[in-house]
Amino acid sequence: MFKFVVHILLFIILTVITQVGGIIYILSTFFFRKQSYKRLKQLACFLTIYSFTTFLIIPKIAPLYGRQKIQNSKFVVHHNFLTVLCNRNYVTPELNGIIEKVGKQFYENKPGIQLVYLDANFPFLNGFPLLPHLSHNDGKKIDLSFIYKTESGSLTNNKPSRSGYGIFEYPKKQEQDTPILCNKKGYWQYDFTKYLTLGSTGHLFFAPKENRILLNILSKQKSVSKIFIEPHLKTRLQLTSTKIRFHGCKAVRHDDHIHLQVK
Repeated sequence: MFKFVVHILLFIILTVITQVGGIIYILSTFFFRKQSYKRLKQLACFLTIYSFTTFLIIPKIAPLYGRQKIQNSKFVVHHNFLTVLCNRNYVTPELNGIIEKVGKQFYENKPGIQLVYLDANFPFLNGFPLLPHLSHNDGKKIDLSFIYKTESGSLTNNKPSRSGYGIFEYPKKQEQDTPILCNKKGYWQYDFTKYLTLGSTGHLFFAPKENRILLNILSKQKSVSKIFIEPHLKTRLQLTSTKIRFHGCKAVRHDDHIHLQVK
């Protein structure tokens, strides 16, 4: 019974994290169940099938479900390889085109600085949740990183946390402190991403001018319907687009990343 429960838990965890990992785990577990050194063989089988499926099979099948794998380019790149390894880098063709277009435009404006993406969507099935996100379930949403600079003032493609989440650009004294307001209302999860940083990468600083440029470019794309950032950042960066809005206290705070979605 204990082993059965462990198998079920691992199936659930791998499915939640990668969408397809649970199924591959079950197949690899029972394929070698009566052989010697079965644990080692099961692990090797799982890693082999999972890698083959993730990097060769899924990118070919995903378009049948209306999604494409985001390809790294000179202009667009993932922040953490876990995003790719866990199949969390799929979007609709329309969103994929917007990402590449915006990345190219920003790169031309700020040579050497890429558009860095975080979590997007799984490759299959509308409505399948991409936890811990509330809405990344239809291929039309993606999280983008803000632009940062070093202590010397140079722009960098590096980000302050290994995951890309959880290190916030806090409100200044004169700015609206939405995180505190949401916490006071009982929304305990609002700053939960501070536990998901996977560690800090060093002292980096929010780049106001460059983030304003990036957000204005994003908001001018016709197919973009919503952009979520914290209200204090919209005020600070003097952004006027109605597409840039507050996401509500039921989500998590957005002063560590940009949420972008298309119609």
